[in-house]
Amino acid sequence: MKYIVRLSILIFFLTIVSFHTYAQVLGKVGSLLSADRAAARLSATESPHAALLSIVDRNSIFFTPAPTPAQEYLNNRPNIPDVLTWKPTFAAVAKSMEWGVTAGSMTFQRVGAIQRYGEYLAVWRRDRKGNWKIDLRAQVEHHGGSTEPELQYIEPDDKDYTKFRTKERIQQRKEIVSSNDQLLSAVLKSNAGVAYEEFLADDARFYFPWKTPIVGKSDIIAFAKKQDLAIQAESLVSSRSYSGELAYSYGRATVATADGQFKCNYVRIWQLQPDFQWRVIIEMLFES
Repeated sequence: MKYIVRLSILIFFLTIVSFHTYAQVLGKVGSLLSADRAAARLSATESPHAALLSIVDRNSIFFTPAPTPAQEYLNNRPNIPDVLTWKPTFAAVAKSMEWGVTAGSMTFQRVGAIQRYGEYLAVWRRDRKGNWKIDLRAQVEHHGGSTEPELQYIEPDDKDYTKFRTKERIQQRKEIVSSNDQLLSAVLKSNAGVAYEEFLADDARFYFPWKTPIVGKSDIIAFAKKQDLAIQAESLVSSRSYSGELAYSYGRATVATADGQFKCNYVRIWQLQPDFQWRVIIEMLFES
């Protein structure tokens, strides 16, 4: 009996130490990862519907595949999977701590059907109570079978940032992101390789229908050239963190490859680089 008690105490102590160490390593981004993982646990223990409903509010958007108000979508009891699991392999939080991103692998299944695979991308923001809620969420399906990448995260530094107060200045900052998005889209029409060479960060992630994630600028460019990619995109929405260094854009696109073409939506996650140039750190294209 004493052995069992001592063992339980040891396990509890190691759990606390492990959690403390984990929190130290991940710092501020850990709060976002905790919110994402808590929802994933709720999906596994209760239901995907309950899990998704717990992390949305009236401002949340789900791509279904068109952008749709998430609460309205979930309250209509959609035909969502009976089983849905996900695991973040990327996370980033803005200095202002009101804006973040997670992305990673997922599996989903209807009872009696085969298991399916994909990747999800979620942009988060804090509500007035300080809780992380989905701003937008998208996903792309593939055939599975790849090794999951190690967790990569962007921890905000402690440098101060300019606190803009007026709606006009905040809108101007969003328009800078829109301009970069439109410029990237213009170059993509003729040469995807050249476009990605100029606009991707070195460690960018690329999510493409029925392909496992492609990580790294050189591999993405090689894929674009092999597929003879040409993308005609129309920018619709852009948003930017209050601290200004992270942003997203999304819109519609027609994707042409060597094998044909298809209609899709896209989401891009942007980061302001040390050279003050905007670069895409994640691009997801998913069929509409």
